[in-house]
Amino acid sequence: MTSGPGLFSDIGKKAKDLLTRDYISDPKFSVSTSSVSGVTLTSTATKKGGLSSGDVGAVYKYKNTLIDVKLDTESNIATTLTFTNLVPSTKTIASFKLPDLKSGKVEVQYFHYHASLTSAVALSETPTVDVSATIGTPTFVIGAEAGYETSSGKITKYTAGISINKPDSCASIVLGDKGDSIRASYIHHLDALKKSGAVGEISRRFSTNENTFTVGGSYAIDSLTLVKAKLNNHGKLGALLQHEIIPKSLVTMSTELDTRALDRTPKFGLALALKP
Repeated sequence: MTSGPGLFSDIGKKAKDLLTRDYISDPKFSVSTSSVSGVTLTSTATKKGGLSSGDVGAVYKYKNTLIDVKLDTESNIATTLTFTNLVPSTKTIASFKLPDLKSGKVEVQYFHYHASLTSAVALSETPTVDVSATIGTPTFVIGAEAGYETSSGKITKYTAGISINKPDSCASIVLGDKGDSIRASYIHHLDALKKSGAVGEISRRFSTNENTFTVGGSYAIDSLTLVKAKLNNHGKLGALLQHEIIPKSLVTMSTELDTRALDRTPKFGLALALKP
């Protein structure tokens, strides 16, 4: 793959990840093991409310092909096949879930030094088509995406975005929901490993005149321990602590509370991811 502006989905992703990644509100446990043949097996169990669910997945990589199969407790089998450079400078992704035969989807990503193009088609009788494109460089990106429904002949979505990237910071603006919402974000990294940083995001929905402003940050206490926190103008406060108990194995504790309703019970989450 060539270095270029990246995909449209990458616009604003760094700020979103810092504000959302690893924040959990339910218990979660996962164990991953890898074999010498290149197969990685992962078993995950989650409890949400009074319901428990789980899945077992296997990932196998052979040359430029990646095979990902996952079986969950509801007897669904999800399969994703990823082919890199099947055609030069492209990535092809085919996914489907059994027993739902209409869940199939094929996506093709094309990368160039100054552009990228993505096209995704649902494999059904009345498929939907999603197309996105970016132009620019790794430093400056302009992009757009649109969705088309063949059964009705209508445009289901259109979004546009712009991003300015530097080694230690990234700023982006995304106009989405057919022009009904806008989101602007800025993230600044405070260390070379990009474990410590600060982020701010403001979003507005024009149809409801609703504004949301969120600030957050992460701080690496040491090479094994990370803390994160976030707060928005609606009083939602979140915090988490993540520690690497053994190499590549993490325990994460997080909480969220409403500072405007302190009489309510805060949400707590605990995740343990083991990779022996």
